[in-house]
Amino acid sequence: MTLDQYRSLADRLLEPFVGLAARAGLTPNGVSALAFVLAGAAGVAYALAGGESLWYLVGAVLVGLNGALDLLDGALARRLNTASPAGDLLDHVLDRYADIVLVVGLAIGIERMLLGIVAVTGVLMTSYLGTQAQAVGLDRVYGGLLGRADRLALIGIVTAIAAFVAPSLFDVGLVGWLLVVLAVVGHLTALQRLSHAWNALSPGR
Repeated sequence: MTLDQYRSLADRLLEPFVGLAARAGLTPNGVSALAFVLAGAAGVAYALAGGESLWYLVGAVLVGLNGALDLLDGALARRLNTASPAGDLLDHVLDRYADIVLVVGLAIGIERMLLGIVAVTGVLMTSYLGTQAQAVGLDRVYGGLLGRADRLALIGIVTAIAAFVAPSLFDVGLVGWLLVVLAVVGHLTALQRLSHAWNALSPGR
């Protein structure tokens, strides 16, 4: 994982927006819900793109906003001192649905549903292993090759490029390869997290 190590820097950069959100009366749960709506809109944009459209750029912008709000909701909860297990649960549920609609939207857009299934299972297993480690008494695991922040950045960058790449050069290949990466690296990340948790739970084995 590469971007999670910069979370403290991102929190500092978001500080003015946290204050603005607090003054505007926004709640962390409301921000989480808005982040999901943006992810859903991005998924629709990707599905409409059809492998060769500026809809990819629209989706990339919406993914960037989703990522920013995904950081903002936690920072706002800490500012308002309203962080709670219920809020954490809601945030993670909405994040998983956001992951699903993004990957499914990409797969629909290039008509590669089997690849989309493999990719979305890799994404979900990555997140599952991170939280399951916490459920068995360890710290929540964020490490590995491709965490959520890295995944959102990769999706945003690749789809922004896809918006301007001539189909005659790549056809649907650019987004297709993105799904391949999400599938392969997602499952590898899940296995990394499983190995980390297993070793922590079974020292000396």
